[in-house]
Amino acid sequence: MKVLLKISIIVLALALTVTGSILTSDAADAQTLTGKVINSMDSGGYTYVQIENNGKKTWVAVPETKVVKGQDITFSQGNEMQNFESKTLKRKFDSIIFSGGVIGQGEKSIEQKSPGSKGSTVVVTEKIKVDKASGPDAYTVAEIFQHSKDLEGKKVVVRGKAVKVSARIMNKNWIHLQDGSGDAKTGNNDLVLTSKDLAKVGDVVTASGTLYNNKDFGGGYKYNVIIEDTAITKEESSVKKEKAGITKEDISTKKEDTTIKK
Repeated sequence: MKVLLKISIIVLALALTVTGSILTSDAADAQTLTGKVINSMDSGGYTYVQIENNGKKTWVAVPETKVVKGQDITFSQGNEMQNFESKTLKRKFDSIIFSGGVIGQGEKSIEQKSPGSKGSTVVVTEKIKVDKASGPDAYTVAEIFQHSKDLEGKKVVVRGKAVKVSARIMNKNWIHLQDGSGDAKTGNNDLVLTSKDLAKVGDVVTASGTLYNNKDFGGGYKYNVIIEDTAITKEESSVKKEKAGITKEDISTKKEDTTIKK
């Protein structure tokens, strides 16, 4: 278990695409990660939390987690990185601890989320209507959720609009796809794909990949339904707009529940 936790912490550090020196010494492992939250910020699917304990202030990075200023909190021990530069926050930390997540008992105010987990579904203000893809393996987003158990490990094809893109996390691009089917209240309207291909917010794409249920990547990344190893084909209209410079690159580094405006 300790080995898996350390692997998860290292993956977390590498996923942030930053510069700095990782310390794996006993001094780093001995860091006390308990204190009162005095500052926090979210960026790129992660939460940066500054805690204070007996006058000592410490920065901790974890998968995106809801925290409240003033609450007492405890994080699992992790690895220290010095001279850490966050590209998404555009700031440098003299020292920060990369932790696997929050631990503690009865912390009702804490809610860890991963990109695509229930509760982090992207809400859009525009009305999306994208026609279903063609072919025997084609499904709408809602149909994928409805038949997910029967589709475990099988190839599926889905067509929709990219409403959220988180790039280069765990060496994958994480894309939220919606086609107008499903219900935001139950979360079956927003499907997460992982891919080496990269789409932009607003692109209409056809995606082909393998469906998995209850996928746990560690470090708080858990999904009821996810499409992996996805090949993405952009619609001709999206490609034309991109070439014309109309489509703006909008790879979001905000919270997963950020409202996407038209």
